[in-house]
Amino acid sequence: MAVERTLSIIKPDATRRNLTGKINAKFEDGGLRIVAQKRVQLSQAQAEQFYGVHRERPFFNDLVSFMISGPVVLQVLEGENAIARNREIMGATNPANAAEGTIRKEFAESIEANSVHGSDAPETAAQEIAFFFAGIELVG
Repeated sequence: MAVERTLSIIKPDATRRNLTGKINAKFEDGGLRIVAQKRVQLSQAQAEQFYGVHRERPFFNDLVSFMISGPVVLQVLEGENAIARNREIMGATNPANAAEGTIRKEFAESIEANSVHGSDAPETAAQEIAFFFAGIELVG
């Protein structure tokens, strides 16, 4: 198995409810290490650029508005098959379909306010990590 890194974002709905520690515990209990982390308030331009792949979709403006509605916690997770493992720990995008014990099942408020974002593939993980973190910030 390969050691990978993936981007994780704890979204505004979760930071508003002070769930960062509980969410991080799930990542760590699931075998992932947090090798970089920072709490930021995304600007509209940053959110639009980061989610640019969804620009033509009907939910784009709502997504951007939600992601700038409060602080987020940006982090890089590392571990064996970290991308897939993170997605298992997060659970399905729709919390109604998420497995028991997953972050989204326990903490999500809706499909949009689903508490966390995670990269979906090695290529996107690399791009997403580089979008928010300089190499010197990754301390593993």
